[in-house]
Amino acid sequence: MLGVMATRDAQRLAEQQGLDLVEISPNADPPVCKIMDFGKFRYEESIKRKQARKAQIRQQIKEVKFHASVDEHDLQTKMRHIREFLAEGDKVKLTLQYRGRENAHKELGMEVVTRVIKELEPIAIVEQHPRLLGRLLGCLLAPRPLKPGQTAPKPPAAAPQPRVVAPQPPAVAPLAPPAPAVAPAEPQQPS
Repeated sequence: MLGVMATRDAQRLAEQQGLDLVEISPNADPPVCKIMDFGKFRYEESIKRKQARKAQIRQQIKEVKFHASVDEHDLQTKMRHIREFLAEGDKVKLTLQYRGRENAHKELGMEVVTRVIKELEPIAIVEQHPRLLGRLLGCLLAPRPLKPGQTAPKPPAAAPQPRVVAPQPPAVAPLAPPAPAVAPAEPQQPS
């Protein structure tokens, strides 16, 4: 802090130290300047910009495709994948494609998409509501924003399904083959 001084005096001080006179706040009255190595300053700023770019989270859009006649197990598998994508911070595009006679019953596809949205409501928000575009029904989900100091919710673990094991017939020891009959050895005759 050298105080208010003439520009020529400040330039002379910077030259004596082998540094540059850099204007920090040109709009202040009087303008604020700093004596520093400008090349080093620019280099450090570029490093900071690169670090900020690396730390930036890039959101991707993942697409999950359905059909109106999707089976329950397939739907649950796709739901698990959607939960994983949302947990990673990616957006998810739901696409339901109608085939053949499904085109006559578009409400079936809408039921599937609304069911997916309801199940994912705690961890996702709807960015684009379901829209019908020809034979496709599309929707866009994004991860629910976190409140300050809140950690990401863990997806609820699916309750373990009881395993159904078919009853086994009682184990029966196989019958042992009968022992071969041994013929008595013939006495050897001296020759």
